Amino acid sequence: METAVTVAVIIAGMFLIHRLNAQHDERIGAFRYSDALPGIGRRTRKSSHATAPKAPPADATRRERGEGSR
Repeated sequence: METAVTVAVIIAGMFLIHRLNAQHDERIGAFRYSDALPGIGRRTRKSSHATAPKAPPADATRRERGEGSR
């Protein structure tokens, strides 16, 4: 008898979690992430300093050559 009650409680908990997840998914689907508020948007970069350098630093190549000679 205790086993049947335990299984029933577990199944009820699984159903409850399933319904809560479904409600959460509906709320996420209804929310429009792509709509921006007027006057609020992504900032544009004004300088190219934020981009990665195109060539490796000079000391990195010097260090690689030195490691091979040891």
